[in-house]
Amino acid sequence: MSGLRDKVVIVTGGARGLGAAAARRMARDGAKVVVTDVLAEEGEKTAAEIGGIFVTHDVSSADGWRAVVDRAVETYGRVDGLVNNAGIASGQTIEDEPQEYFEKVLKINLLGVWLGIKSVIPAMRAAGGGSIVNISSAAGLTGLPLTSGYGASKWGVRGLTKIAAVELGADRIRVNSVHPGMTVTPMTVESAGAAEGEGTFPLSALGRTGVPEEIGEAVAFLISDAASYLTGAELAVDGGWTAGENAMMNGLRAQRQ
Repeated sequence: MSGLRDKVVIVTGGARGLGAAAARRMARDGAKVVVTDVLAEEGEKTAAEIGGIFVTHDVSSADGWRAVVDRAVETYGRVDGLVNNAGIASGQTIEDEPQEYFEKVLKINLLGVWLGIKSVIPAMRAAGGGSIVNISSAAGLTGLPLTSGYGASKWGVRGLTKIAAVELGADRIRVNSVHPGMTVTPMTVESAGAAEGEGTFPLSALGRTGVPEEIGEAVAFLISDAASYLTGAELAVDGGWTAGENAMMNGLRAQRQ
């Protein structure tokens, strides 16, 4: 993909899953990737594989963000891109989800994104601009039951993306959100019971789950110069899942029967 060579991109939650797929895709076209995660062993392995660097990172910590940006600038001289991918899932109703877990999800999934945007602005401004991609979800496009804190956080990411796009456009900093559907990652296998490998998914128009590499392609495009006139956009990479609202409700009814 054109427009990625030598770009310095921070990818949070980059040790595995969607983050690792995006990091690999961008590195393949010459980007210099800073992988961050709380999973140090897997993160080090991914960074070594793509010739990048790894930083252990709690995205809900402002000090942690300062350390990541400083490391990127010290190592590569600049920051051109940020992929706010780190997150955790929830799978309970509003009635059942504990307040403590709801708050934890918001702290990582939404506050972490806000801190990320805030932290890279000076470095991107100094570089003459940049691109931020926030990973939301299909749950940030529709009322997806049994997501409670997760869905609320992803709607927040969607709104924050548009606010940041408007505020930062004059600095030539683009901000967009990607909304994956049911994609097979360690998180969805653990939290939603997704099957390993590509599987059937009748709620999507394509009738199957996605794989991380498909999300990685979308992320790489938005970070690249090929998307130079795209900002404030929301890109659903969901196999057509959110194209049909009735499918959501039918899925809920099937679970309750």
